[in-house]
Amino acid sequence: MNIIKNIHLLEKKIKELKKKKKVIGLVPTMGNLHNGHIKLILLAKKYVDIVIVSIFINPMQFNNLLDFKKYPKTFEQDCYILRKEKVEILFCPDIHEMYPHGLKNYTYVDVPKLSNIIEGRARPGHFIGVTTIICKLFNLVQPNFSFFGEKDYQQLLIVKKLVKELNYPIKIISLPTIRLENGLAFSSRNKHLNSLEQEKAPYLYKTIEHTCNVIIQNKGKKIPKTINISRQYLIKKGFYIDIFDVYNSKTLNPISKENKSIIILASVWLGNTRLIDNKKIILKN
Repeated sequence: MNIIKNIHLLEKKIKELKKKKKVIGLVPTMGNLHNGHIKLILLAKKYVDIVIVSIFINPMQFNNLLDFKKYPKTFEQDCYILRKEKVEILFCPDIHEMYPHGLKNYTYVDVPKLSNIIEGRARPGHFIGVTTIICKLFNLVQPNFSFFGEKDYQQLLIVKKLVKELNYPIKIISLPTIRLENGLAFSSRNKHLNSLEQEKAPYLYKTIEHTCNVIIQNKGKKIPKTINISRQYLIKKGFYIDIFDVYNSKTLNPISKENKSIIILASVWLGNTRLIDNKKIILKN
């Protein structure tokens, strides 16, 4: 595996690959790799000649310095995983390489509306950090394909909108959420859960699934009541709720009677750990 930490070396390598007409795939990560990342890499290998994984813990997308500092860093273990999966290139720049003049007054990329609702309202500035770093990576790697998980559903829609509106010649491929046997979505933040919280955490997706089943059984009626019951159940289980609601799955607008494709988005706190999850459903007449 070729480990590249310098932008100029990456640019040189990309030029070589483009000359050889290689199809390039980018899997952007913040490290602390888990089974969800591995599945993304395996998916990428079906589409491209060269898989490039980036590891960069992006300070611009964190709401507070403490959260940024405590983000799990497992570089040696990550390299072991990537070598095992035969990833060709790892791009792992440091902060100074990506933001040489610091974050203050740095040029940023904003996807309006979608970045300021739901998760964006709960975490102001978060998605500006995401879209800015994604644009930087797209410009540097120039991938033909880029791969994202569906657990971060709002982020996925924002990236797709960014690619379309900024005319990037990149195809975005998404992967359904990868879960543990108990239903909990794989996440780097799961490591922050203590033993009791690990026992409680699966109730989030179980509650989402149950809520979806009730909505389907009621044929889309009494949704506010159904959501409220689910929220109260999670609160009794010890969760603090930022977001637990139903949205139009294509626009993330509030649902209307005409909506058939809807999604439950959830962002909750369990102790000091923030968990996010979702589930999409299709309502039939």
